[in-house]
Amino acid sequence: MARYRGPKTRICRIFGEPILGNGKYLTKNSNPPGQHGANKKRKQPGEYALQLKEKQKAKYTYGVLERQFRKTFEEAVRRKGVTGENLIKLLEARLDNTVYRLGIAPSRPGARQLVTHKHITVNGEVVNVPSFQLDRKSVV
Repeated sequence: MARYRGPKTRICRIFGEPILGNGKYLTKNSNPPGQHGANKKRKQPGEYALQLKEKQKAKYTYGVLERQFRKTFEEAVRRKGVTGENLIKLLEARLDNTVYRLGIAPSRPGARQLVTHKHITVNGEVVNVPSFQLDRKSVV
C-alpha cells in the first residue's frame, strides 16, 4: 500500500516536534517550512485547526494515509468506550508499531520494512502486512 515518501524533516518542522525520528535538525532550523516560514506571525489557530493538526500528527507518526486512518477511526467509533482511546489502541496494535515498540527496529519506517521483508512471524506464521492487527493473544 501507499505511504508518505516525502521529506521527513519538513513534516517535523511543520509540527515543531521530532515525530519521524530524532530531532537534531530542529535545533538548526526550527522555523516552519516554506518561503515565509521564518516570519509567519498570525493569529492563534482555531479549534478546528488544532484538531486537524493533531490528526495529521497522528497520521504521520504511525505512517498511515488518510483512507486507512479514516477506516481505523470508523472502527474506533464502532467499539465501546471513548473513541480517541480506541483509535490510539487500534493504531498501537498494528504489527509495524508493535515491532517498533518491542525495540526490534530503530524506527517505525524501519519496523515497517522488517515486516514487509517477511522477517516477522506471528504465532508461527510469517506476516508481511504492516497494518496487521494484533490482539492480546498474538505473540511476535
